[in-house]
Amino acid sequence: MFELDHDLAQDIVDRTMAILPYNVNVMDSQGLILGSGEPERINTRHEGAQLVLANGRVVEIDGQTAKHLKGVQPGINLPLLHDQRLIGVLGITGEPERLRTYAELVRMTAEMLVSHRHQQAEQQWRRQRCDDLLALLLADSGDSPRLVDEAQQLGLKPQLSRTPYLFELGAGQSAEALGTWLTSRYPDSWCVSSAQFSLLWCRPAVAQVDNPRLLEKLEGLGWNILRVAVGGQAEGLSGLRRCYRRVGDLLAYGRDVLPQSRLLTLNRYRLPVMLWRHRNDDALDELLNPLRKVLAKDSNGQLLATLRSWCEHDGQSQACADALGIHRNSLRYRMERIAELSGVDPLTLDGMLALYLGVQLLPQGLSK
Repeated sequence: MFELDHDLAQDIVDRTMAILPYNVNVMDSQGLILGSGEPERINTRHEGAQLVLANGRVVEIDGQTAKHLKGVQPGINLPLLHDQRLIGVLGITGEPERLRTYAELVRMTAEMLVSHRHQQAEQQWRRQRCDDLLALLLADSGDSPRLVDEAQQLGLKPQLSRTPYLFELGAGQSAEALGTWLTSRYPDSWCVSSAQFSLLWCRPAVAQVDNPRLLEKLEGLGWNILRVAVGGQAEGLSGLRRCYRRVGDLLAYGRDVLPQSRLLTLNRYRLPVMLWRHRNDDALDELLNPLRKVLAKDSNGQLLATLRSWCEHDGQSQACADALGIHRNSLRYRMERIAELSGVDPLTLDGMLALYLGVQLLPQGLSK
């Protein structure tokens, strides 16, 4: 239920007195003066207002009548309504016959200000409730029928397929401002900020997005995006929650292993990200042992760079040699050296897969 407060009451007073050569008072539903052009009267009772509240009509008080009422000066006191409900009283000080021309216009202005403030409060409540609700829906217990039903009532459309993006922003950047831009440009988006410089954007799957161009656009608008992790299309809330966890892992993987990469997609790094989550397990440590043997003898990083290129070109000799700027015979020699040092043959599927996974778990800087 909307009620007048001191700030709103004083705002009404200040705005009306800027164009009206009379003092104005605004009283609450108990007759207490909340705002006034005479500050010393604030928080005192106004008997004229109490008459209005008791009768629900305009009360005019001339100089003679005012002498018999407490805390009252001559003037007109008008009921303030919001949604057909009496919420307070507007008082204009002066002889009534001089004020009648202004009184209704001032009341209309005051009620418009009340309505506008109420709309702002409603919008703020709705935004906050939507933010709270989205956080609950993305939590492990977010399948509650009550939450889903409330989301539908608020127009959040929980049934839509969505693709999650997790943005990591530079210092001084506003996740809230970025979320506002994205939701205005892509209707039915969800934006949730769980940390100061982090924003989860769940775009509707039907919205087509060119990810590199999106990053360029945001950069052109002044946002400093350190990196963004893009998941796959998720069906339903449970699928979206799973994908949200995956992009969280993907972003952390990119920060540690691919620090120069700003755009990371789950489709590209799904397998290494899955292994990276278990990077401290003994089994994964064993997977890295063959690669460590290569690194121990690779003082200039040539072999590791060759192995990275070999993996990037799917074991295609000519494409790999061209990318490295070497002859195929030189490439063959390097691959034989890698096999000798690691004990794993990169020309076989099993060997290539083992070395590929090891390479994907090494920070890029180690190849330089």
